Amino acid sequence: MIELTHPEVAFAVEAVQKASQLVRLVQRETVTSALTKGDKSPVTIADFASQALVSQMLVTQFPQAVMVGEESSAQLKTPDSTDMLAQITGFVRRFVPDALPDSVCKWIDLGSAESAPRFWTLDPIDGTKGFLRGDQFAVAFALVENGQVQIGALGCPNLTDGCIPDHNGPGSLVLAVRGQGTWTTNLQTPGAWTRLGVSPTADPSRARIMRSFEAGHTDADKIDEFAARLGTSAEPVRMDSQAKYAVMAAGAGEIILRLLSPKQPDYREKIWDQAAGSLILEEAGGHISDLSGKPLDFTQGRMLLNNRGVLASNGALHEAALAALAAVGA
Repeated sequence: MIELTHPEVAFAVEAVQKASQLVRLVQRETVTSALTKGDKSPVTIADFASQALVSQMLVTQFPQAVMVGEESSAQLKTPDSTDMLAQITGFVRRFVPDALPDSVCKWIDLGSAESAPRFWTLDPIDGTKGFLRGDQFAVAFALVENGQVQIGALGCPNLTDGCIPDHNGPGSLVLAVRGQGTWTTNLQTPGAWTRLGVSPTADPSRARIMRSFEAGHTDADKIDEFAARLGTSAEPVRMDSQAKYAVMAAGAGEIILRLLSPKQPDYREKIWDQAAGSLILEEAGGHISDLSGKPLDFTQGRMLLNNRGVLASNGALHEAALAALAAVGA
Protein backbone atom coordinates (compact mmCIF):
# COMPACT_ATOMS: atom_id res chain seq x y z
CA MET A 1 0.00 0.00 0.00
CA ILE A 2 1.17 3.51 -0.72
CA GLU A 3 2.57 5.47 2.23
CA LEU A 4 -0.06 8.17 2.41
CA THR A 5 1.12 9.53 5.76
CA HIS A 6 4.49 10.60 4.37
CA PRO A 7 4.42 14.43 4.55
CA GLU A 8 5.27 15.04 0.90
CA VAL A 9 2.91 12.36 -0.36
CA ALA A 10 0.09 13.76 1.77
CA PHE A 11 0.92 17.25 0.50
CA ALA A 12 0.81 16.15 -3.15
CA VAL A 13 -2.64 14.65 -2.60
CA GLU A 14 -3.97 17.77 -0.88
CA ALA A 15 -2.45 20.18 -3.41
CA VAL A 16 -3.80 18.35 -6.45
CA GLN A 17 -7.23 17.91 -4.89
CA LYS A 18 -7.60 21.61 -4.03
CA ALA A 19 -6.18 22.84 -7.33
CA SER A 20 -8.55 20.52 -9.19
CA GLN A 21 -11.48 21.89 -7.21
CA LEU A 22 -10.41 25.43 -8.05
CA VAL A 23 -10.05 24.88 -11.80
CA ARG A 24 -13.36 23.01 -11.89
CA LEU A 25 -14.98 26.06 -10.28
CA VAL A 26 -13.50 28.30 -12.98
CA GLN A 27 -14.66 25.89 -15.67
CA ARG A 28 -18.21 25.73 -14.36
CA GLU A 29 -18.60 29.44 -13.70
CA THR A 30 -16.87 31.03 -16.69
CA VAL A 31 -16.32 28.72 -19.65
CA THR A 32 -19.83 28.47 -21.11
CA SER A 33 -20.45 32.19 -21.45
CA ALA A 34 -16.89 32.92 -22.54
CA LEU A 35 -16.89 30.40 -25.38
CA THR A 36 -19.87 32.07 -27.01
CA LYS A 37 -17.61 35.11 -27.43
CA GLY A 38 -14.56 33.14 -28.58
CA ASP A 39 -12.86 34.05 -25.31
CA LYS A 40 -10.09 31.81 -23.96
CA SER A 41 -9.57 33.81 -20.77
CA PRO A 42 -11.12 31.13 -18.50
CA VAL A 43 -8.19 28.78 -19.06
CA THR A 44 -5.77 31.65 -18.39
CA ILE A 45 -7.57 32.49 -15.15
CA ALA A 46 -7.60 28.86 -14.10
CA ASP A 47 -3.92 28.34 -14.97
CA PHE A 48 -2.77 31.29 -12.90
CA ALA A 49 -5.11 30.62 -9.98
CA SER A 50 -4.13 26.95 -9.82
CA GLN A 51 -0.40 27.75 -9.79
CA ALA A 52 -0.87 30.49 -7.19
CA LEU A 53 -2.78 28.14 -4.89
CA VAL A 54 -0.33 25.23 -5.13
CA SER A 55 2.65 27.56 -4.69
CA GLN A 56 1.07 29.15 -1.63
CA MET A 57 0.46 25.73 -0.11
CA LEU A 58 4.01 24.61 -0.92
CA VAL A 59 5.76 27.64 0.56
CA THR A 60 3.59 27.38 3.68
CA GLN A 61 4.33 23.70 4.33
CA PHE A 62 7.86 23.44 2.87
CA PRO A 63 9.42 26.93 2.87
CA GLN A 64 12.70 25.78 1.30
CA ALA A 65 11.11 23.83 -1.54
CA VAL A 66 11.87 24.71 -5.18
CA MET A 67 8.95 24.98 -7.59
CA VAL A 68 9.16 24.80 -11.39
CA GLY A 69 5.82 25.87 -12.83
CA GLU A 70 4.47 26.83 -16.22
CA GLU A 71 3.27 30.37 -15.50
CA SER A 72 4.79 33.78 -14.75
CA SER A 73 2.83 36.77 -13.45
CA ALA A 74 4.48 39.28 -15.82
CA GLN A 75 1.43 39.67 -18.05
CA LEU A 76 -0.82 40.16 -15.02
CA LYS A 77 1.08 43.26 -13.95
CA THR A 78 0.08 45.30 -17.00
CA PRO A 79 -2.80 47.82 -16.84
CA ASP A 80 -4.83 45.78 -19.32
CA SER A 81 -4.82 42.78 -16.96
CA THR A 82 -6.22 44.45 -13.84
CA ASP A 83 -9.63 42.84 -14.21
CA MET A 84 -8.18 39.41 -14.92
CA LEU A 85 -5.90 39.60 -11.87
CA ALA A 86 -8.92 40.54 -9.77
CA GLN A 87 -10.78 37.47 -11.06
CA ILE A 88 -7.81 35.22 -10.35
CA THR A 89 -7.49 36.63 -6.85
CA GLY A 90 -11.20 36.06 -6.26
CA PHE A 91 -10.90 32.35 -7.07
CA VAL A 92 -7.76 31.95 -4.95
CA ARG A 93 -9.53 33.63 -2.01
CA ARG A 94 -12.03 30.77 -1.89
CA PHE A 95 -9.13 28.67 -0.62
CA VAL A 96 -6.83 31.35 0.89
CA PRO A 97 -9.17 34.03 2.32
CA ASP A 98 -6.46 36.67 2.86
CA ALA A 99 -5.09 36.48 -0.71
CA LEU A 100 -4.36 39.85 -2.35
CA PRO A 101 -3.38 40.62 -5.96
CA ASP A 102 0.24 41.26 -4.99
CA SER A 103 0.52 38.04 -3.02
CA VAL A 104 -1.12 36.07 -5.84
CA CYS A 105 1.53 37.37 -8.26
CA LYS A 106 4.25 36.48 -5.78
CA TRP A 107 2.94 32.94 -5.40
CA ILE A 108 2.71 32.48 -9.17
CA ASP A 109 6.31 33.60 -9.57
CA LEU A 110 7.55 31.02 -7.08
CA GLY A 111 7.20 28.68 -10.06
CA SER A 112 9.74 30.57 -12.15
CA ALA A 113 12.72 28.73 -10.63
CA GLU A 114 15.06 26.63 -12.73
CA SER A 115 15.29 22.99 -11.81
CA ALA A 116 17.50 21.99 -8.88
CA PRO A 117 18.71 18.66 -7.50
CA ARG A 118 15.31 18.44 -5.80
CA PHE A 119 12.22 20.30 -7.00
CA TRP A 120 8.47 20.17 -7.52
CA THR A 121 7.01 20.77 -10.97
CA LEU A 122 3.43 21.76 -11.79
CA ASP A 123 1.27 21.96 -14.85
CA PRO A 124 -1.66 23.90 -13.38
CA ILE A 125 -3.93 22.82 -16.25
CA ASP A 126 -2.73 20.23 -18.72
CA GLY A 127 -5.11 20.03 -21.69
CA THR A 128 -6.17 23.58 -22.56
CA LYS A 129 -8.51 22.57 -25.38
CA GLY A 130 -10.09 19.85 -23.25
CA PHE A 131 -10.68 22.34 -20.46
CA LEU A 132 -12.37 24.82 -22.79
CA ARG A 133 -14.54 22.09 -24.33
CA GLY A 134 -15.56 20.86 -20.89
CA ASP A 135 -13.76 17.62 -21.64
CA GLN A 136 -10.60 15.98 -20.28
CA PHE A 137 -7.88 17.98 -18.55
CA ALA A 138 -5.60 17.40 -15.58
CA VAL A 139 -3.70 19.13 -12.81
CA ALA A 140 -0.25 17.51 -12.91
CA PHE A 141 2.17 17.74 -9.97
CA ALA A 142 5.43 15.88 -9.36
CA LEU A 143 8.47 15.77 -7.10
CA VAL A 144 11.78 15.22 -8.91
CA GLU A 145 15.00 14.29 -7.11
CA ASN A 146 18.35 13.85 -8.85
CA GLY A 147 16.60 13.51 -12.18
CA GLN A 148 14.12 10.84 -11.06
CA VAL A 149 10.45 11.50 -10.46
CA GLN A 150 9.69 10.36 -6.89
CA ILE A 151 6.02 11.38 -6.55
CA GLY A 152 3.54 11.93 -9.38
CA ALA A 153 -0.05 13.08 -8.89
CA LEU A 154 -2.80 13.83 -11.39
CA GLY A 155 -6.16 15.42 -10.67
CA CYS A 156 -8.58 14.37 -13.42
CA PRO A 157 -11.99 15.94 -12.70
CA ASN A 158 -13.71 14.28 -15.67
CA LEU A 159 -12.49 10.71 -15.16
CA THR A 160 -13.99 8.10 -12.84
CA ASP A 161 -11.94 5.16 -11.52
CA GLY A 162 -8.89 6.60 -13.27
CA CYS A 163 -10.05 5.65 -16.75
CA ILE A 164 -13.77 6.19 -17.42
CA PRO A 165 -14.79 9.52 -19.01
CA ASP A 166 -17.48 10.92 -16.74
CA HIS A 167 -18.38 14.61 -16.77
CA ASN A 168 -20.78 14.35 -13.85
CA GLY A 169 -18.79 12.04 -11.60
CA PRO A 170 -16.52 12.66 -8.62
CA GLY A 171 -13.31 12.73 -10.67
CA SER A 172 -10.14 10.75 -10.09
CA LEU A 173 -7.01 11.52 -8.12
CA VAL A 174 -4.21 9.30 -9.43
CA LEU A 175 -1.04 8.97 -7.38
CA ALA A 176 2.27 7.18 -7.82
CA VAL A 177 5.22 6.98 -5.44
CA ARG A 178 8.43 5.39 -6.66
CA GLY A 179 8.54 1.77 -5.57
CA GLN A 180 4.98 1.85 -4.19
CA GLY A 181 2.79 1.48 -7.28
CA THR A 182 0.07 3.61 -8.85
CA TRP A 183 -3.25 4.16 -7.09
CA THR A 184 -6.47 6.06 -7.62
CA THR A 185 -9.23 7.43 -5.42
CA ASN A 186 -12.21 9.76 -5.52
CA LEU A 187 -11.00 13.29 -6.32
CA GLN A 188 -13.76 15.07 -4.42
CA THR A 189 -13.45 13.10 -1.18
CA PRO A 190 -10.34 10.88 -1.21
CA GLY A 191 -10.97 7.66 0.69
CA ALA A 192 -10.34 4.07 -0.38
CA TRP A 193 -7.48 3.68 -2.87
CA THR A 194 -7.47 1.18 -5.75
CA ARG A 195 -4.22 -0.03 -7.30
CA LEU A 196 -3.86 0.37 -11.07
CA GLY A 197 -2.05 -1.86 -13.54
CA VAL A 198 -1.39 -1.60 -17.27
CA SER A 199 -2.94 -3.80 -19.93
CA PRO A 200 -1.08 -7.10 -20.52
CA THR A 201 -1.66 -6.87 -24.29
CA ALA A 202 1.43 -7.99 -26.20
CA ASP A 203 -0.17 -8.34 -29.65
CA PRO A 204 0.57 -5.21 -31.75
CA SER A 205 -2.64 -5.68 -33.74
CA ARG A 206 -4.63 -5.05 -30.56
CA ALA A 207 -2.71 -1.97 -29.47
CA ARG A 208 -4.94 1.02 -28.68
CA ILE A 209 -3.08 4.22 -29.52
CA MET A 210 -4.06 7.13 -27.29
CA ARG A 211 -4.30 10.24 -29.44
CA SER A 212 -4.88 13.87 -28.52
CA PHE A 213 -7.53 16.05 -30.08
CA GLU A 214 -4.89 18.79 -30.10
CA ALA A 215 -2.19 18.04 -32.71
CA GLY A 216 -0.01 21.13 -32.40
CA HIS A 217 3.06 19.41 -30.98
CA THR A 218 2.86 16.10 -32.81
CA ASP A 219 2.69 14.69 -36.35
CA ALA A 220 -0.75 13.19 -36.96
CA ASP A 221 0.12 11.82 -40.41
CA LYS A 222 3.21 10.07 -39.07
CA ILE A 223 1.12 8.52 -36.28
CA ASP A 224 -1.12 7.07 -39.00
CA GLU A 225 1.97 5.60 -40.69
CA PHE A 226 3.16 4.26 -37.35
CA ALA A 227 -0.19 2.56 -36.69
CA ALA A 228 -0.11 0.92 -40.12
CA ARG A 229 3.46 -0.31 -39.61
CA LEU A 230 2.60 -1.61 -36.15
CA GLY A 231 -0.36 -3.43 -37.68
CA THR A 232 -2.90 -2.29 -35.15
CA SER A 233 -6.55 -2.58 -36.07
CA ALA A 234 -7.84 -1.27 -32.74
CA GLU A 235 -9.76 1.99 -32.58
CA PRO A 236 -7.60 4.81 -31.17
CA VAL A 237 -8.58 6.41 -27.87
CA ARG A 238 -8.84 10.19 -28.24
CA MET A 239 -8.19 12.24 -25.13
CA ASP A 240 -6.39 15.43 -24.16
CA SER A 241 -3.81 15.93 -21.41
CA GLN A 242 -1.87 13.68 -19.07
CA ALA A 243 -5.20 12.08 -18.22
CA LYS A 244 -4.05 9.67 -20.96
CA TYR A 245 -1.37 8.37 -18.59
CA ALA A 246 -3.98 7.64 -15.94
CA VAL A 247 -6.10 5.78 -18.49
CA MET A 248 -3.13 3.75 -19.70
CA ALA A 249 -2.09 2.99 -16.12
CA ALA A 250 -5.59 1.60 -15.58
CA GLY A 251 -5.24 -0.73 -18.57
CA ALA A 252 -7.51 1.10 -21.03
CA GLY A 253 -4.87 1.93 -23.66
CA GLU A 254 -1.45 0.68 -24.76
CA ILE A 255 0.55 3.41 -26.55
CA ILE A 256 1.03 7.18 -26.32
CA LEU A 257 3.16 9.05 -28.87
CA ARG A 258 4.46 12.59 -28.89
CA LEU A 259 6.07 12.86 -32.32
CA LEU A 260 7.76 16.03 -33.52
CA SER A 261 5.56 18.32 -35.60
CA PRO A 262 7.02 19.15 -39.03
CA LYS A 263 6.34 22.78 -38.10
CA GLN A 264 8.42 22.49 -34.91
CA PRO A 265 11.23 19.99 -35.61
CA ASP A 266 13.33 21.30 -32.72
CA TYR A 267 10.52 21.25 -30.15
CA ARG A 268 11.39 19.75 -26.78
CA GLU A 269 8.89 18.69 -24.14
CA LYS A 270 8.44 20.78 -21.00
CA ILE A 271 9.17 18.82 -17.84
CA TRP A 272 5.75 19.54 -16.32
CA ASP A 273 4.08 17.96 -19.36
CA GLN A 274 5.60 14.55 -18.62
CA ALA A 275 6.90 14.25 -15.04
CA ALA A 276 3.76 13.19 -13.16
CA GLY A 277 2.38 11.03 -15.96
CA SER A 278 5.66 9.23 -16.54
CA LEU A 279 5.86 7.92 -12.98
CA ILE A 280 2.16 7.06 -12.90
CA LEU A 281 2.67 4.89 -15.98
CA GLU A 282 5.92 3.31 -14.81
CA GLU A 283 4.62 2.40 -11.37
CA ALA A 284 1.60 0.75 -13.01
CA GLY A 285 3.97 -1.49 -14.98
CA GLY A 286 4.37 0.54 -18.17
CA HIS A 287 7.43 2.01 -19.84
CA ILE A 288 8.30 5.47 -21.15
CA SER A 289 11.19 6.73 -23.25
CA ASP A 290 11.89 9.19 -26.01
CA LEU A 291 11.44 8.19 -29.65
CA SER A 292 14.91 6.63 -29.70
CA GLY A 293 14.32 4.55 -26.58
CA LYS A 294 16.33 6.80 -24.24
CA PRO A 295 15.00 7.40 -20.70
CA LEU A 296 13.48 10.83 -20.08
CA ASP A 297 16.12 13.14 -18.58
CA PHE A 298 14.72 15.57 -16.00
CA THR A 299 18.13 17.11 -15.17
CA GLN A 300 18.26 19.65 -18.01
CA GLY A 301 16.26 22.57 -16.64
CA ARG A 302 12.68 23.34 -17.63
CA MET A 303 12.71 21.19 -20.78
CA LEU A 304 13.67 17.65 -21.75
CA LEU A 305 16.59 18.95 -23.81
CA ASN A 306 18.26 15.55 -24.16
CA ASN A 307 15.13 13.82 -25.42
CA ARG A 308 13.33 13.84 -28.76
CA GLY A 309 9.60 13.28 -28.42
CA VAL A 310 7.96 10.66 -26.19
CA LEU A 311 6.92 7.03 -26.52
CA ALA A 312 4.88 5.57 -23.65
CA SER A 313 3.52 2.03 -23.62
CA ASN A 314 2.22 -0.77 -21.46
CA GLY A 315 5.75 -2.18 -21.54
CA ALA A 316 4.97 -5.36 -23.44
CA LEU A 317 4.63 -3.40 -26.70
CA HIS A 318 7.53 -1.00 -26.26
CA GLU A 319 10.10 -2.75 -28.45
CA ALA A 320 7.56 -3.31 -31.22
CA ALA A 321 6.62 0.36 -31.04
CA LEU A 322 10.26 1.48 -31.23
CA ALA A 323 10.77 -0.75 -34.27
CA ALA A 324 7.69 0.71 -35.97
CA LEU A 325 8.91 4.26 -35.22
CA ALA A 326 12.31 3.50 -36.74
CA ALA A 327 10.66 1.97 -39.81
CA VAL A 328 8.63 5.11 -40.53
CA GLY A 329 11.51 7.47 -39.77
CA ALA A 330 9.91 9.10 -36.76
